[in-house]
Amino acid sequence: MMKASILTVKQAYTGKTLKVLTMHDAGDVELMLKTAKNLHERECLPAYQRLKILQKLANLVVEEHEDFARLIANEGGKPLKDARIEVTRAIDGIHIAIAGIRNIKGEQVPMDLMQAGVQRLAFTIMEPIGVVVAVSAFNHPLNLIIHQVVPAIATGCPVIVKPAAITPLCALRFAQLAIQAGLPEGYLQVALTDRENSEKLVTDSRVAFFSFIGSAQVGWMLKSKLAPGARCALEHGGVAPLIFDEYSDMDGFIAGVVKAGFYHAGQVCVSVQRVFAPKDKAKEVAQKIADVASQLVVGDAIDEVTDIGPLILPKEVDRVEAWVNQAIAEGATLITGGKRINSVSYEPTVLLNPSNHSKVSNQEIFGPVVCVYSYFDISEAIETANSLEVSFQASIFSDNITTAMNSAKVLAASAVMINDYTTFRVDWMPFAGRKHSGYGIGGINHTMHNMLEHKMIVIKH
Repeated sequence: MMKASILTVKQAYTGKTLKVLTMHDAGDVELMLKTAKNLHERECLPAYQRLKILQKLANLVVEEHEDFARLIANEGGKPLKDARIEVTRAIDGIHIAIAGIRNIKGEQVPMDLMQAGVQRLAFTIMEPIGVVVAVSAFNHPLNLIIHQVVPAIATGCPVIVKPAAITPLCALRFAQLAIQAGLPEGYLQVALTDRENSEKLVTDSRVAFFSFIGSAQVGWMLKSKLAPGARCALEHGGVAPLIFDEYSDMDGFIAGVVKAGFYHAGQVCVSVQRVFAPKDKAKEVAQKIADVASQLVVGDAIDEVTDIGPLILPKEVDRVEAWVNQAIAEGATLITGGKRINSVSYEPTVLLNPSNHSKVSNQEIFGPVVCVYSYFDISEAIETANSLEVSFQASIFSDNITTAMNSAKVLAASAVMINDYTTFRVDWMPFAGRKHSGYGIGGINHTMHNMLEHKMIVIKH
């Protein structure tokens, strides 16, 4: 008999063991899929029951607001002040899904537009698509679970969620609360699986919808192996561009850039990474960002004073350090930072005019690094911003609304923020990557829509 694999969850900054968990094997995966499929083949949970469950679940998360925030800070390294905001968003996300349930409805389809349709009444109803498998990421260990799991509960789909191996504790606790709120056993299962068993889970023919948040390499590979007919939504990263034009509130702009670039140590798929500024202002912009960023407190996320927590793994510090050193060797000017603090932390770093060939310019750094580039003409900045194979959210700051609107129309992005940052998001808006950055549309209401299927009923009378 093979010994069960063990997953050790560690505190992100200190490395102290938080929990030791037993991982699921191939047999467990098969049982999860069988359970979920059997539940789907029964009559769907009625809407009133789903409403009642989610309303109670929201209340239970409210009761554990601080506990969840501390769990996010400990397992994921997000500063406690930001972790609390994540929990608030998660609660709101459940309420968005509750409102969405009330809007699930079909429509009447006119039949007598041609003689062949006379004496027929037709209408559509909405049915849950089937078994949902969600693979999640570490950087929002509660709110991403809300976005991937709660739409499934709201639409009546049994869901199996595989949280990031580094941050599974929020998902496990949320699943416990869902059962406590009245969700029948088996409708939400948490899979702690290795890569091989995760692939078995995702690509099984019983899976009707696959939700993935993570690296493009893994996401596109898994999509290529999905069973025929399975729907999917993929959310990958970007190299978020922000164009600074003529904008009167420089101090407000700088404060926002620092937050948008260094939030969660830059480990967000829409973090500001590339700032384009006019040639006569680029050095000033870079220095002002550096002046504020250098004052940020880097430390253990569980400490109230911490502004920037650790990177998720020591190897990520090694990678960020290597990319920054490469950029400097290839001509970038280091304005601030540029050094590791310890095995899990890196200084907030600002670079001026890295080469377009440097990794910091053309790959998602997912670390506390902001790059500033000078441009002669805004069309040059737009062309550079659009030049990559990744495309998520973009931003332009300008007091000239014509310039802003014209730029928004030609920027290659699924969303363009005018006088706001690439990180802006509310949980009911569509959220998606273009090109290599994703597939399908996220956002709680949009995900619910994707987890439902139309069925038309035609009555001849």
